[in-house]
Amino acid sequence: MGRTPFPVPFGWYQICWPDELEPGGVLPLYYFGRDLVLWRDSEDGAYHLQDAICPHLGGHLGHGGHVENCEIMCPFHGWKFDSQGRNSEIPYSERVNRAARLRTFPIVERNGMVLAWYHPFEEDPLWEIPDLEEFSDSENWSDTFCRTIEIDAAWQEVAENSVDIAHFRYVHNTDSVPEARGYETDGWIAHVRTSQKFVTPQGVVAGNIDIDNYGPGFSVIRFSGIVDTVLLGCNTPVSSDTCEQKFSFRVRRLGDDATTSSVGEAFVAEITQQIHEDLPIWKYKGHVAKPALADTDGPYIKFRKWASQFYAEGVEFDRDVYPPNPPGTSRPAVEGTVKHSASSRLKGEDQIRADMMSTN
Repeated sequence: MGRTPFPVPFGWYQICWPDELEPGGVLPLYYFGRDLVLWRDSEDGAYHLQDAICPHLGGHLGHGGHVENCEIMCPFHGWKFDSQGRNSEIPYSERVNRAARLRTFPIVERNGMVLAWYHPFEEDPLWEIPDLEEFSDSENWSDTFCRTIEIDAAWQEVAENSVDIAHFRYVHNTDSVPEARGYETDGWIAHVRTSQKFVTPQGVVAGNIDIDNYGPGFSVIRFSGIVDTVLLGCNTPVSSDTCEQKFSFRVRRLGDDATTSSVGEAFVAEITQQIHEDLPIWKYKGHVAKPALADTDGPYIKFRKWASQFYAEGVEFDRDVYPPNPPGTSRPAVEGTVKHSASSRLKGEDQIRADMMSTN
């Protein structure tokens, strides 16, 4: 039993950015509690995500495996598998093993990212990820700023932040608390609408934060008020108890490239700082199945009802779960790992706000 009652939910999840793997390349990954291998065709560059453990004798295709045309070869005995996971060649036999298959996951490349569909029972994708205009319009929007943060918490514990308006004042030390404008669900999609007053060196600025969740792993977050910004938040489960948050940011162009880049870097720094402030809360918190809520808390129960549909394996929703460390012991300090896919210099909060407001 894990630290939380949640298994890995099904959905679309970001597994990399396109520039992380060249055609003909092989990349070992670990997501969904599984050893995986991502590889690309040498010919057309198509992405393929498969289980990494060879069904022959257990060689790991992500460590030493290599691509030949449209097949991946196991480094242990040279067995080859095609893009559908079928054994296509055994170099020392005239016959293939039709029972030897690698599980293969559906892949899409969209909005400057590579996403894979995960379902514990291998069902086909149930919805699509939208193409977003902001990520194809380079004339009016900046280049993409990217970050990856590893989180020692289950997907749902992190995702509930989207409806938790009260924590901003106490965890992030903000001067005001966001005001809930609405929460609606439409099948696989959930819409969260809040407004917030931002205190800046130039005064108080009113703004909106609009979130559209397409299943558990892909969120479109649009900020307005200080500077129009779109953030893709992709929360990919590493296991049932841990996840990896990948962010792709774009800001509306503000004249010259230098100003746009400065504002983009400042926004990335602000969000990264807030995530680091959340990390110890997520790591050490327990899961309370029936929380004693205040009348002004966010729509937790509505969110949990929407989230429950993504657990194909079932969930013990009425079970409280507490951190696993026994009384009198301590766990290592949280050190959230930040991986940079676009260079930026982290700045202090006051400087961040000043940079953003200097364009207004």
